[in-house]
Formats: sequence, structure tokens, C-alpha cells
Amino acid sequence: MNTPCHRSAQTADFSQSAQSYKTKGISLQCGDVLQLAQALPPNSIDAVIADPPYCSGAGTAAGTKQDPVNKYCHDGNACGRPTFTGDARDQRSFKYWCTLWLSACRRASKESAYCLSFIDWRQLPIMTDAIQAAGWTWRGVIAWDKGRGSRAPHKGFFRHQCEYIVWATNGKVAKRTDAGPFDGCYHVTVKQKDKHHITGKPTDLMRQLVQIAPERGTILDPFAGSATMGVAAKLEKRNFIGFELSEEYFEIGKQRLQAN
Repeated sequence: MNTPCHRSAQTADFSQSAQSYKTKGISLQCGDVLQLAQALPPNSIDAVIADPPYCSGAGTAAGTKQDPVNKYCHDGNACGRPTFTGDARDQRSFKYWCTLWLSACRRASKESAYCLSFIDWRQLPIMTDAIQAAGWTWRGVIAWDKGRGSRAPHKGFFRHQCEYIVWATNGKVAKRTDAGPFDGCYHVTVKQKDKHHITGKPTDLMRQLVQIAPERGTILDPFAGSATMGVAAKLEKRNFIGFELSEEYFEIGKQRLQAN
């Protein structure tokens, strides 16, 4: 994008501290999903919507281990946004790790709960394997069209215009009377003024995705980043539980939740 840079259910009973933020229906916790998910009671989550580190964005093993700023930001310019960790796994460890956190999230999910996970084209086959290995029933792939402002390395390439959402359910798909059918492709452009994380997704996109949970239902985001999902859930009258490993992004997310 060529726009100017700008930075800008019931929740689990996490204790209020410098590493957690809790208000009515909203909980944000600083820590690792594999540890924090253990505090979630079974049968408590209506939808898991995840945007994990892709461990992608490079054509070689050495490139994969680069700082995310160099992999995902134009000319290495993060526009003042912090970097993040956990993005350097090879494909075998990435699949194993995804299976672990997807399993932990499913343990806390209700029957027929949804699971949506963002991913790019490189890791799409790995994510579809991992979501099934974790016991979810894979249902399909949703496309997110970011618009024609997306990058292409040079003339002759197709634009990297889409990212993908692998979707699954915890068992059967419930027949809904309150919502759906949901779109299989979302056309939402990235606006720099709405981007608070290096790989942050648009708030408008998240507001559409949270509709899969019923009103006052609980959405779990295992990689909350700058808490865009939490902001969307709050605006759309859904409960939210978010986990974020980075202390810097936890603080950014907390400030955004307090402001909305």
C-alpha cells in the first residue's frame, strides 16, 4: 500500500495485573497460548479466530529466519511498529506447533464451534493438515482479497493479492437461524491508519468475521497482536479472550481496547 505510515461467553478468570486486562466481556492476557489455554474451561468458546505467525515470507530457510520487519515490511520500514517473535519455524516444526495450539483451543471449544485461521499461500497446505491433526473438521478455505495495492515482485508476476482463512468446526456445522450463510471471500483493503501491527488485519474485516459467533458469544484469539479482533468483538457485542506473547503488543492492544 502506498498510503502514509501511521502507528497507531464469559471470559476466563485471569487475575488483573500488569500482564492482563479485563473488563466486561473482554479479557486480554500477556503470555503463550500453550500455557494460557490451560486456564480455559471446556465447552466455553464459540469461535476461535487466529492470526498466527506464518513463518513464511521468504523463499529460503535462511530467509524464513529473518526479522519479520525485513520479511513483511516494504523496504524494511515498520513505520514505528514493534517486531515480533515466533516467525522462524521450519515447516515441520510449524506444523507440529500449530497442531499443539489448535488442539489446546479445541479442548476449550463448544460442540460445533468454529475455528478460523489466517495463513498465506506458502503455508496453506500445512495449515489444512494441522487443523485436521488437531481434531477439527476441515470445512474449506476462505479468501481475503486485499485489493490491487498488493505487492508483486516485478512485472510478469501475479499480485500477492489474497491471504487465506482455513475454516473448520468442532464436529458438525450447526444449523443457524440467527446468521449466515457467511461470505466465502472478503474484499477489504488495508489502511495504514488502521494497521497497528506489522502483519495486522483490517478492523472492518475482523468485524465481519466475528459474526460467526452469536451475540454475546465468546471468541478466542490465541495471537491477539494489537487486539484488532478484540476491538471488533467489542464493537459487535461479542465477548473476547485474547492471548499475546509480546509485551509491547499487549500494551498496544490494551490501550486500543480501553479507547474503544
